[in-house]
Amino acid sequence: MASWDLSVTVEDLGPDAPPVTLSVTSDLHVGGVILKLVEKTQINRDWSDHGLWWDQKQRWLLRTPWSLEKYGIHADARLVFMPQHKALRVGLPSGKTLRLQASFSTPVFQTVMAICRMINIRHPEELSLLRPVEEKKKKKDKDLEEELHDLTGVPLSSGIRFIDTAGVTEHESNQFCFGLPVAISPSFFLVIDEKCPCKSLKSKTWLIASVHRWLDSSRCLLQQGIQENDRLWLRFKYYTLYDIEPKYDVVRLTQLYEQARWAVLLEDIDCTEEEMMLFGALQYHINKAAQSEPQVLSTSTAMDDLESALQSLEVKMEGEGTMKKKKTCVLVNLSKAFIHFRPKKLTLKGYKQYWFKFQDTSISYFKSKEESIGEPIQHINLKGCEVAPDVNMAAQKFLIRLLIPAPEGMNELYLRCENEQQYAQWMAGCRLASKGKSLADSSFQSEIQSIRSFLAMQKTNSGSHGNAAAGDESINTHSLVSPRYHKKYKAKQLTPRILDAYQNVAQLSLTDAIMRFLQIWQALPDFGLSYVVVRFKGSRKDEVLGIAPNRLIRIDLGVGDVVKTWRYNNMKQWNVNWDIRQVAIEFEGNVNIAFSCVTADCKIVHEFIGGYIFMSTRSREKSDTLNEELFHKLTGGHEAL
Repeated sequence: MASWDLSVTVEDLGPDAPPVTLSVTSDLHVGGVILKLVEKTQINRDWSDHGLWWDQKQRWLLRTPWSLEKYGIHADARLVFMPQHKALRVGLPSGKTLRLQASFSTPVFQTVMAICRMINIRHPEELSLLRPVEEKKKKKDKDLEEELHDLTGVPLSSGIRFIDTAGVTEHESNQFCFGLPVAISPSFFLVIDEKCPCKSLKSKTWLIASVHRWLDSSRCLLQQGIQENDRLWLRFKYYTLYDIEPKYDVVRLTQLYEQARWAVLLEDIDCTEEEMMLFGALQYHINKAAQSEPQVLSTSTAMDDLESALQSLEVKMEGEGTMKKKKTCVLVNLSKAFIHFRPKKLTLKGYKQYWFKFQDTSISYFKSKEESIGEPIQHINLKGCEVAPDVNMAAQKFLIRLLIPAPEGMNELYLRCENEQQYAQWMAGCRLASKGKSLADSSFQSEIQSIRSFLAMQKTNSGSHGNAAAGDESINTHSLVSPRYHKKYKAKQLTPRILDAYQNVAQLSLTDAIMRFLQIWQALPDFGLSYVVVRFKGSRKDEVLGIAPNRLIRIDLGVGDVVKTWRYNNMKQWNVNWDIRQVAIEFEGNVNIAFSCVTADCKIVHEFIGGYIFMSTRSREKSDTLNEELFHKLTGGHEAL
């Protein structure tokens, strides 16, 4: 075959060096081109990490047996010979930034797995990388320089336990380890905000992730315009937090806590005033505990592991025993409750007292207990409904808000309970029923206990906060509650309220306090929601699509009301028309929806849906090995396939 000239830019020769010209033939394989390049540059070094990048097509030529003809490369091709691993700055939710070697040639999904393996975060499929928000730096912010920790000397695939890096103190270096089991100091992974200036809260808005800035998990960094030394954020993307074990998930928990904390402080998620004071108290306690406790967790001994294994086995056997019990109609009278129907609009009516019964995943109500042996006034199936609390302990207000799926949209229903005990039982029952579980489920009692403990933390301790406030006058409330409450109250009004709530959590260990913070965060109605503005097929106005771990929510953009909810377990299939960029989804019951995305690419929505469905396939019965092929099939689209 006739030979022709191919120009290749060798990155190691410098930015001003001219391209290297090679005489090649079309049947020459890529490996042969690399061999010719190495011989011609005459640089004695390890070239094993280098590869060819085709600039016009934005793709790597990693299949070295393939010929130039098979790749479709001609004389006008612009090729670059460069390392596949380069330095990347990765911002953690805590605000720390790591500079490390990352792969620019593998899909982002694999790059995230390697980063998480380095910093000891299990289940990396829950995280991803996204572009940061560009901020204009002011002169007065010059002192707030980026805290950078250089880990470029550590291979991503290594099993190194301890490292010594520039910018890390000797104590942190000794504690910054990646093997298991190990002891990790909170001084690196937690941010003690008592040291942060109050005014810095507004400058932290870059911590909140926007949907359109997520990177494509099926494409590499270079394909998405990421260059060497660029800065990206590592964040939890999928809020199906699986198999959390405090003993092994120290870094995972601390970073999840930081992401949750800033979501609350920056009002990315709504919560009540009492919940905000409790969040503030837990943060205050965690800050104090992180400074006083030398380690988040100690090295587990063999006896600890044996005890943990026996407890897990006991729980598993107990669960299996429960499953063998009678699963048929379970009738439970949870005493009487007050019910209030509210249609779509704001037509409020007074509460009326009825007698209620729970049966499997449904509730029925009657005018009185005597009439409960007959036909109910209404029978309501709670499976797939939305359950949200509306509680005010000070006012003894115990409401349960239910959004029931209906053909025409969502029916809103309120249950008003008489006391704390009744509320805990009904809330637990409604939560289980929404997941398709009956009151016979083994988790019913633990759900009640969890709700009761949460209510106990919200109780006020009259007279106790005065003494506490006197000893803690320097509490920085700006780092504990969102700006809205600083506009509503003065710091001297917030301090006793936070310290009052602190009395209920002061006995928790550091790990327990972090876990409790995350549990309350997960119980918020808007937990795990990512929002995209879309235009539904047949509609003339823009609406909001809320993407949750278990459902899609159609929201009115004007007033914020939930219009309709579709659950993933009722989904039969979904397709993307890549030509017109439209997502079409088919649900059970001949329900079909289609929409185009306004504020984000439809690929991002497609990846969210596929990702959450992939997360639902994880189970303890299956192998711990991550099924990467299945993830890309569900999230990658036609480009990945």
